[in-house]
Amino acid sequence: MSRDDTSTPKSLTAPEYIRALFEPADNAAILVRNRVTGKTIQRIARSEAIASPEFQEWLAAQGAAGADVYVGMNPIKDGAYHRTKQNIKDIRHVYLDLDKNGDTSLEAIRNSPTVPAPNFVLDTSPGKHQVVWKVTGFNQDEAETLLRALSSQFDGDSAATDSTRVLRLPGFVNRKLSEEFIVQVRYESNSVYSPRDFALQAGTPETPRHPVERQERPRNMPADHRSQSERDWAYAKRALARGLPAEEVMRDITEFRAHDKHDPADYARRTVTKAQAELKRSSSPRTAGAAVDESLDRDY
Repeated sequence: MSRDDTSTPKSLTAPEYIRALFEPADNAAILVRNRVTGKTIQRIARSEAIASPEFQEWLAAQGAAGADVYVGMNPIKDGAYHRTKQNIKDIRHVYLDLDKNGDTSLEAIRNSPTVPAPNFVLDTSPGKHQVVWKVTGFNQDEAETLLRALSSQFDGDSAATDSTRVLRLPGFVNRKLSEEFIVQVRYESNSVYSPRDFALQAGTPETPRHPVERQERPRNMPADHRSQSERDWAYAKRALARGLPAEEVMRDITEFRAHDKHDPADYARRTVTKAQAELKRSSSPRTAGAAVDESLDRDY
């Protein structure tokens, strides 16, 4: 672990945050989703270009027009045009999206003997946070195993456990809220952590090695755990079987996956088309839709 003991927590602007996350020559992904028009734009550029006044002016204009702004947490390979696992250059960060009991979970992280101090803590809405650690020495499988373990132990969003994840960029409004909330970030540590700094890495997502006390019962991953894509398909089948219009189901999935798919509208279209075909093959579509395990649903 590399540690600078003189570091003091401080707030960062969006350009400062980009420079703290990446090297100047790193390629990073920026995702902009307009909640008014439903349009999603992804740009992959050098981090030094993203931090430039010109790029920040463009982001500010997008935000003013009703967009949420996100940044990919790991650099992209040179020449790549999409934010896929195959195009991730290396693992620089692990993270948690604390969208439920956020204050309690953040306090548990700060007091836990199993994880080091976070590098960045973002306030994304009242009582909700995103936590980021700078890391080295992880491959993708190791990082995603750790992400699932962190999510399980600290009640994080289980969908935010892949290496292609985008998180919110500070300085921009969270447009999901009815009242304006500007995302803020605190830079709390200059450390860079290795796998040995996370004691729960030796355990599993289902049974963390050193569980901490929590107000809620830990969220265990069932033996028949399904991927988020399978959950999306199950939701589409269930919604279509209930008579929800296909366009509305596509819109739900597009919005829900906007922050982790490079083309969420196309992904939603393919998911709904697949679900429609499956329902047509069934002799009793409503029965088939109702038979899907309700535990697979998400808060669309």
